[in-house]
Amino acid sequence: MRRFATLLFAGTIAVSALATAAYAENPMVGGAAMFANKTIVDNAVNSKDHTTLVAAVKAAGLVETLQGAGPFTVFAPTNEAFAALPAGTVETLLKPENKDKLVKILTCHVIGAKAMAADVMSMAKADGGTHKVKTVGGCELSLKADGGKVTVTDENGNVANVTIADVEQSNGVIHVLDKVLLPKM
Repeated sequence: MRRFATLLFAGTIAVSALATAAYAENPMVGGAAMFANKTIVDNAVNSKDHTTLVAAVKAAGLVETLQGAGPFTVFAPTNEAFAALPAGTVETLLKPENKDKLVKILTCHVIGAKAMAADVMSMAKADGGTHKVKTVGGCELSLKADGGKVTVTDENGNVANVTIADVEQSNGVIHVLDKVLLPKM
């Protein structure tokens, strides 16, 4: 009986360790755990680094879309990335009269497929170093992989670095960016 209890206890620890290992595979973002069984929006609202992005998604009316089945790849700019825009830009974009412009900017951060960093790296390598992709918003982004790092260049030539890659979601993946991507307007 004692041996059975020891095996049961050891088995419980092993299962617990496996659950922790599975959980630990998804990086934390903005001090919050990201859960692969939750949607992009359900996870993003918990990141203290993405409060501006979440406010923008709500103002643009894109919450329901980003809670949909997907799959989506979202390049998610941090609060610092939004703060680096010219003074007053975010406040202006969040006004109801600028909703169309805000939707355009946000949907230029979304690809209608799930692309992990390894996928981006192989596509870029296959395309001679840079892979061009159309976003849900109709923008063209250039994805580049160099030395294990992924960068995203918008239509204006602005380069954003992926600072946290492969944050799996139930409906896709998030890659955290250090800059806001802007469409040609």
